[in-house]
Amino acid sequence: MITHHLHSEQWIERPRDEVFAFFSDASNLERITPDELRFEILSEQPIEMKVGALIDYQLHLAGIPFKWKTEITAWNPPFSFEDTQLKGPYAKWIHTHRFEDHGHRTLIVDDVDYALPLSPLGDLAYPVIKWQLGRIFGHRKKVIAGVFGS
Repeated sequence: MITHHLHSEQWIERPRDEVFAFFSDASNLERITPDELRFEILSEQPIEMKVGALIDYQLHLAGIPFKWKTEITAWNPPFSFEDTQLKGPYAKWIHTHRFEDHGHRTLIVDDVDYALPLSPLGDLAYPVIKWQLGRIFGHRKKVIAGVFGS
């Protein structure tokens, strides 16, 4: 199994506590996900974010519905948290969210370690998946900039 890495950074002209509060509300995931993925949280809300919290979603990739279950595996407000896929379209998905305070600004850092299913055959799809994840995180950046007026 080959593990791939995605890294994304974004500056926001807001204090870290405010930015972290937005990300700690799981309902905002729907807001920052592209519409074509038809992302929907299936878990009862509001979700209390803490280590061990489970979140069930459904999304569509290429029109195919997928169930996705993640667990919050690290929770360190307002500095960071981590979600790990327990069930979903990837063989591995660990997403670390970090929030760095720089005075009145916050640096949002996303690091995702992921592996594609059906390795090594599934790894042939890596260029398409890398492109798709780039689009998803690009969309997130636009929405987040709009939310925080950056």
